[in-house]
Amino acid sequence: MNTRHLNTVWVVLLLATLATFAIGETGDMLGITGPVAMLLLLSISIVKGRLVVLDFMGLRGVKFFWRSLLIGWLLLVSALIAVAYWIALK
Repeated sequence: MNTRHLNTVWVVLLLATLATFAIGETGDMLGITGPVAMLLLLSISIVKGRLVVLDFMGLRGVKFFWRSLLIGWLLLVSALIAVAYWIALK
Protein backbone atom coordinates (compact mmCIF):
# COMPACT_ATOMS: atom_id res chain seq x y z
CA MET A 1 0.00 0.00 0.00
CA ASN A 2 1.54 3.28 -1.02
CA THR A 3 1.18 6.64 0.65
CA ARG A 4 -0.46 8.25 -2.36
CA HIS A 5 -3.30 5.73 -2.29
CA LEU A 6 -3.86 6.22 1.44
CA ASN A 7 -3.87 9.99 0.99
CA THR A 8 -6.48 9.66 -1.76
CA VAL A 9 -8.63 7.45 0.47
CA TRP A 10 -8.23 9.93 3.31
CA VAL A 11 -9.41 12.80 1.09
CA VAL A 12 -12.40 10.73 -0.06
CA LEU A 13 -13.26 10.03 3.58
CA LEU A 14 -13.04 13.73 4.41
CA LEU A 15 -15.26 14.66 1.46
CA ALA A 16 -17.78 11.99 2.41
CA THR A 17 -17.82 13.31 5.98
CA LEU A 18 -18.41 16.84 4.71
CA ALA A 19 -21.20 15.54 2.47
CA THR A 20 -22.95 13.85 5.38
CA PHE A 21 -22.61 17.02 7.44
CA ALA A 22 -24.03 19.11 4.60
CA ILE A 23 -26.97 16.74 4.16
CA GLY A 24 -27.65 16.86 7.88
CA GLU A 25 -27.45 20.65 8.09
CA THR A 26 -29.02 21.74 4.79
CA GLY A 27 -30.96 18.68 3.67
CA ASP A 28 -34.28 20.42 4.25
CA MET A 29 -33.35 23.33 2.01
CA LEU A 30 -32.07 21.02 -0.71
CA GLY A 31 -35.13 18.77 -0.55
CA ILE A 32 -33.16 15.82 0.78
CA THR A 33 -35.36 14.48 3.57
CA GLY A 34 -36.93 11.30 4.84
CA PRO A 35 -36.10 8.00 3.14
CA VAL A 36 -33.99 9.70 0.48
CA ALA A 37 -31.75 11.28 3.11
CA MET A 38 -31.54 8.02 5.04
CA LEU A 39 -30.55 6.01 1.96
CA LEU A 40 -28.02 8.62 0.91
CA LEU A 41 -26.44 8.83 4.36
CA LEU A 42 -26.44 5.05 4.75
CA SER A 43 -24.82 4.62 1.34
CA ILE A 44 -22.10 7.12 2.19
CA SER A 45 -21.46 5.38 5.50
CA ILE A 46 -21.15 1.99 3.76
CA VAL A 47 -18.59 3.43 1.33
CA LYS A 48 -16.68 5.02 4.21
CA GLY A 49 -16.77 1.81 6.23
CA ARG A 50 -15.53 -0.20 3.26
CA LEU A 51 -12.64 2.19 2.71
CA VAL A 52 -11.66 2.05 6.38
CA VAL A 53 -11.84 -1.76 6.47
CA LEU A 54 -9.92 -2.34 3.26
CA ASP A 55 -7.34 0.43 3.36
CA PHE A 56 -6.80 1.73 6.88
CA MET A 57 -7.24 -1.65 8.56
CA GLY A 58 -5.06 -3.14 5.81
CA LEU A 59 -7.42 -5.91 4.75
CA ARG A 60 -7.28 -5.26 1.01
CA GLY A 61 -4.59 -7.90 0.48
CA VAL A 62 -5.70 -10.57 2.95
CA LYS A 63 -7.76 -13.70 2.44
CA PHE A 64 -11.33 -13.35 1.22
CA PHE A 65 -12.70 -14.74 4.49
CA TRP A 66 -11.53 -11.80 6.62
CA ARG A 67 -12.54 -9.16 4.11
CA SER A 68 -15.97 -10.73 3.63
CA LEU A 69 -16.44 -11.11 7.39
CA LEU A 70 -15.94 -7.41 8.10
CA ILE A 71 -17.71 -6.14 4.97
CA GLY A 72 -20.56 -8.56 5.72
CA TRP A 73 -20.82 -7.19 9.27
CA LEU A 74 -20.93 -3.66 7.86
CA LEU A 75 -23.69 -4.62 5.42
CA LEU A 76 -25.66 -6.46 8.11
CA VAL A 77 -25.61 -3.50 10.48
CA SER A 78 -26.53 -1.15 7.63
CA ALA A 79 -29.43 -3.39 6.60
CA LEU A 80 -30.69 -3.52 10.18
CA ILE A 81 -30.58 0.27 10.38
CA ALA A 82 -32.54 0.51 7.11
CA VAL A 83 -35.12 -2.00 8.34
CA ALA A 84 -35.50 -0.15 11.64
CA TYR A 85 -36.03 3.11 9.75
CA TRP A 86 -38.56 1.46 7.44
CA ILE A 87 -40.48 0.00 10.41
CA ALA A 88 -40.47 3.41 12.13
CA LEU A 89 -42.11 4.99 9.07
CA LYS A 90 -45.19 2.79 9.43
